[in-house]
Amino acid sequence: MVKKRMSKAERLRAKKKRRRKRAAVLIVELLLLCVLGAVAYGMFKIDKLDYTTLNQEKLDVYRDTGPYTNIALFGLDSREGEINGGVQSDCIMIASINNETDDVKLVSVYRDTLLQQADETYEKANSAYNRGGPEEAISLLNRNLDLDIQNYVSVNFNALVDTIDLLGGLEVELTAEEAFWCNGYSAETAQVVGQEMIPIKEEAGVQLLDGVHAVSYARIRYTEGDDFKRAERQRFILNETAKKAKKASFSTLNKILDKVFPQISTSFSANELLGFAANALNYNIVETTGFPFQVTTSENVMNHYGSYVVPIEFKQNVIELHKLLFGEEDYEPSETVQLINDEIIYLTGVTGESEALNTEFTRETTEEE
Repeated sequence: MVKKRMSKAERLRAKKKRRRKRAAVLIVELLLLCVLGAVAYGMFKIDKLDYTTLNQEKLDVYRDTGPYTNIALFGLDSREGEINGGVQSDCIMIASINNETDDVKLVSVYRDTLLQQADETYEKANSAYNRGGPEEAISLLNRNLDLDIQNYVSVNFNALVDTIDLLGGLEVELTAEEAFWCNGYSAETAQVVGQEMIPIKEEAGVQLLDGVHAVSYARIRYTEGDDFKRAERQRFILNETAKKAKKASFSTLNKILDKVFPQISTSFSANELLGFAANALNYNIVETTGFPFQVTTSENVMNHYGSYVVPIEFKQNVIELHKLLFGEEDYEPSETVQLINDEIIYLTGVTGESEALNTEFTRETTEEE
């Protein structure tokens, strides 16, 4: 069979087609190289983190919560750089991610809440991290709240101070009282992180807070609302930092990674963290609140000394938590939660008839647009 000879015009068209094909292949190869380069770069940065392998059998995981990833977040009052135990968790949060919608809900667990520890004694929630590091702290949350947390992230003062400074600070509306205490706490915070403290104006209004003052604002507890208001401030600072980070330049984020990653401890693998990073811009904090929802305080806890946050009807608080996080309308708590409910009543005498504190601070949620 004789092959038909192409005309000059046909040869030109075929040549252009081959060029376009080679160009398309080249573009795909370049994109692939960019992706691989980004992953390699991310792996290099992530390698700076302090990784901790948890014993899953000791986490007291209660049950699978379906399409939700629940993470324990710990902010540590770490003065000597220790982040895996032997220090108090100044801030305890649960971040619940809906993997179908990318919505995130944050729940602060009040650090002075009377909860069951690993040895079945009852003590403040923040003592678990001091006793057994993140493993025991996660176990406490799962055991008392019927959760399935299997991973955590811990940061200390320095990490948050550095992050906020590199983001250019945060604008915060302060009362005159908060401004006064913000300066008071900043003297200590600055000493801990090795920075100079530059006082802010002790007056009401919006002020641009640097890292030292923003962290100090989140630590204030000597105002109306006490520790409940403090937990609310912590969630606010975390939310504002996340929103500003989403708008930051690559150069700024790169500086944050270099400075902050060595100060973070986590149980997530490098691949898991890269997965979160790839989806970071889609995450949206839609609601924040504090737990327990109905509480009182007491200095009359049997065989205990000091002031404790005492849940009123602990079992009902857990039911409300599951409704908030997972939309479960008819959640039935475990036998463990029922036992904890009864023992808290026995130790404190606090029942459903007890008077709750101002719910403005115990149950204030924030819907983000």
